[in-house]
Amino acid sequence: MLSLRSLPLTFRALFSAFLIVIGIGYLTALSLLFLVDIQPHQKQGLNLVQDISVTYHGQPKVSRLEAALNGPMATMLSSEKRSRAINWIHDGGQIEDYPQLKPIFQEQCITCHNAQSGPQLPPLTSYEDIHKLLATDVGLTIAQLARVSHIHLLGISIIFLLTGTIFALSEVPVQVRVILVTVPYLSIVMDIGSWWGTKYLDPVFAYIVIAGGVLMGLALAGQIFISLWQMWAASLKAALKSVRDKYRAARHHPA
Repeated sequence: MLSLRSLPLTFRALFSAFLIVIGIGYLTALSLLFLVDIQPHQKQGLNLVQDISVTYHGQPKVSRLEAALNGPMATMLSSEKRSRAINWIHDGGQIEDYPQLKPIFQEQCITCHNAQSGPQLPPLTSYEDIHKLLATDVGLTIAQLARVSHIHLLGISIIFLLTGTIFALSEVPVQVRVILVTVPYLSIVMDIGSWWGTKYLDPVFAYIVIAGGVLMGLALAGQIFISLWQMWAASLKAALKSVRDKYRAARHHPA
């Protein structure tokens, strides 16, 4: 029966390299999520559940521009410039005062936020562009939510297809294998489905987003570590046992 321990060295090396890089990539993605989304909201005094609610459901009493300046764009401006921009927003974002703020947007924002940046990064090249963002923060739009949903559904599903295929060749009990190859897909549905629930039903779905993410991380870690253990540590243990048995046999039955 084909198993991870019985694979040729070349395949074990290939699968191990893939699993290790996937693990590093997952940790990098978590780091990016923390730095550009969670940490800025923590500085506003928001916890993780509130952060998720703000991201998908929005903040009814806060403009989109202010939410961005206090959230994912917080590190792009100095605290002094950010305070000036937010004070201008609180004062109504009047066009008469815009010339005093215009240099900030030109120096810090329009490199990315311009006419060629696409819908994900709205332009900030004129007062008219900026004024559109003074509307209430409603979180991600349906187009943005659909975009990130299909990317994550397709991309993460393929990743777990590959890691799950490798893990399926392990020698742990079949019940454990079935659980660890199906739980990731359940967690994907929980996680991404709850984005929509948080957006359109109730912010309480943010708790399910967290639960889905935790399940996904644990399942991926289980697949990676068990697979690596069986390809190398278990194989080494079996090889040492074989050598030891041959040694003992040779001692008891000398030539």
